[in-house]
This record gives sequence, structure tokens and C-alpha cells, in this order.
Amino acid sequence: MTESYKRFFNPAVVGPLGLVWFLSSCVTINIYFPAAAAERAADVIIQEILDESRVLDDSVDQHSSSIPRELSRQLLVKALDWLVPSAHAAQADLSVESAVINRLRSSMKQRFGKLKPHFDSGALGFTRDGLVALRDVSALPLPQRAQLNPLISAENRDRSALYKEIARANNHPEWEPQIRDTFARRWVSNAASGWWYQGDSGWQKK
Repeated sequence: MTESYKRFFNPAVVGPLGLVWFLSSCVTINIYFPAAAAERAADVIIQEILDESRVLDDSVDQHSSSIPRELSRQLLVKALDWLVPSAHAAQADLSVESAVINRLRSSMKQRFGKLKPHFDSGALGFTRDGLVALRDVSALPLPQRAQLNPLISAENRDRSALYKEIARANNHPEWEPQIRDTFARRWVSNAASGWWYQGDSGWQKK
């Protein structure tokens, strides 16, 4: 880095806004799927639906950053030497708050009271793709079979819409498959002992 280059980017010359512009133009930010935040968000929603006691947050794992008003000339030069040739990854937050998400959560929570006895009996189980399936028809009394199918369809419709909406609300619709996979794992992790889920070798009892 030449001396004239260093003098030009002296904070006293370019000012804070100029510094922000320069740094942002030199650094490539790659937003990766926030797996840890997604797991925490899934647990919040799932435990709420399963009637576990948990406080809901507007967002998960919030961060903030700031740039000091003044930087020493030496610190700025070192920062530029480090930042300019590098591409850095940013771990994004994951918001689970929107009117659509809240409506879906409420709908699933209200419905779960009707589904829970069938998870307890083993008639229902969690699928690998984060949905619900009728696992054992013989565990259902005949009059209940016709009543359960519409509940399963409504539940799966809400679940698919929830995964899609979380991705959309975070401005990353391409995250939907990863959000679905995360929820699929967390449904099983939060399931009660004795409930069934699809594993690599088929249906398994937790």
C-alpha cells in the first residue's frame, strides 16, 4: 500500500461515511444459512405448539455492530490491509415473526390438542420431511379414521406454509429446504417418549 494511498484514506479526510462506503465496496459478504439460529427458532415454535412453557422472541440471535467515529491512521491502514484481499462470511439472523407466521403458529397450536392422542397411541408419526403421517391405521377406532384425515391434511398444509413463510420473511426463499430439514429434526427432538418418527431404517419409536 503506497503512502499516497494511505494519506487519501485517512479518516480525517474521508470521514466516517466515506470509510463505511470504502469498506463495504471492498469486502464481499456471503450470507450463509444460520443453522444454529434456525434450530433455536424451531424449538421456540415447536415447544409452543406442544404446549411447553417457552417465551417467544421477535427474532433469534440478534446482533448489532457499530463503527467508531474516529480511527487512528495506523489502525485504519491495518484494517484495510486485512479486509481488502479477503472475502468474509456473515452469519445471518433468523426472524420468526410476521402476521402469516403468527397465524400459522396459532392454527397449529389449536389443532394439536386433537392430534396429540393419536401421537400417544402410535397412530401418527413425524415424517422425514417435517410433516405428519398416518403410521398405524389399526391404532384408530373406525369412527375416528374419517375425522383424522382432514386434520392431517390441514396440519401438513400449515407446516409447509410455515417453512416457506419463514424463508420468505427472512428474504431468503432459497432457505426453505434447510428450514424444513431443521424443523423435521427438531420435531423429533421435542417429541414425547413413545412417539413415532421416520428414521433411516423406517418408522422408529422414541
